[in-house]
Amino acid sequence: MDIEDRFEKISANSHEYLRFELVENKRSLRRDMHAFLLLEELVPGEGRGIVAAAEHDQIWLDIDLDGLATVITDDQILELIRCGVFIDEGSLSMFR
Repeated sequence: MDIEDRFEKISANSHEYLRFELVENKRSLRRDMHAFLLLEELVPGEGRGIVAAAEHDQIWLDIDLDGLATVITDDQILELIRCGVFIDEGSLSMFR
């Protein structure tokens, strides 16, 4: 199952989107910063910024999904969903 399917399966089976209060061991009290730090641990950015693009109230993240797919667990996907991360147009994305 590819990472997009994994995100879809986990988010479809729960009402966890933006439920940051349920995240244990917060890396930050800010949901976006927590997501960024988790993603940095999983797939280091090699000096690039994490925000690839922004439009209106949405940002797209500069994360290698193929690389992420090889290391992320379903629990970590749930953690990202609780932070407000979703997949849009083949990239990780968040609303402001």
